[in-house]
Amino acid sequence: MTDRPTTRPPGPRWPLLAALAVLAALLAGCGASTIPAVHSEPERLSLGRRALANQEYNVAIELLRSYVANNAGGADVDLAIEMLGEAHLRIKEWAEAQSQFERLLRDYPESDSAASGSFHLAEALWGQSRGPDYDQEFTRRALEQYQTYLGAYPGHRLNGAAEMSVQRAFERLSAKMADAGELYVKLQRPVPARAYFHRVLEEYPTTAAVPRAELGLALADALAGERDAAMGTLRELAVRYAGQPVGRRAGKELARLERQARKQKK
Repeated sequence: MTDRPTTRPPGPRWPLLAALAVLAALLAGCGASTIPAVHSEPERLSLGRRALANQEYNVAIELLRSYVANNAGGADVDLAIEMLGEAHLRIKEWAEAQSQFERLLRDYPESDSAASGSFHLAEALWGQSRGPDYDQEFTRRALEQYQTYLGAYPGHRLNGAAEMSVQRAFERLSAKMADAGELYVKLQRPVPARAYFHRVLEEYPTTAAVPRAELGLALADALAGERDAAMGTLRELAVRYAGQPVGRRAGKELARLERQARKQKK
């Protein structure tokens, strides 16, 4: 009997091919679009603006970068730089975005794009910042830039977003200081602990770290031998923050100090 060729059933390669097709479609939607043909510099700028609006950020970057290079000193180059920075910002290329916004503000300070560029520079700096467990250089730089923007452009459409970002930076910096103060309390060093807690209360009075600083000051007072003052503060905190973690901690610390006081009287 002659062997007949058999048709193999579609094995596991078909789901794999289907997955690759889906991945290709996703990549196309994330900026893998083809750079359109350009016939003039005004058209290049227009296409770059359209790509940015359509979230085709890699296309926008290519078009706008070429426009900026070809039109140094042109009437719309400041707008192109601002849009180029925004495109980098949208794909989290923070350092590239920072460079473009700094260039815009340095070379075209009177541009109509300067206000949004100033805000977006702060966003690019914030993107390079890290949480309170790490160095806060970029958090401080971003905060300063948000405040510079708010001072220079009152009433601008992005003021509200900048004000929220300022508070966000305050929260992170105050948490960093409260962490440092609590570490010094654990090390039984009341002087530096007090310094950090006082800074929280003086520099960041609207943040969530304030109750921690108030509690920390009471604990630092106790470490420094000022037990009566510490107990008075803890008693007040236990009432004011009743039902909250700080209030419960204040109650426990108060009970501990009261036990110590009773033992010493015996």
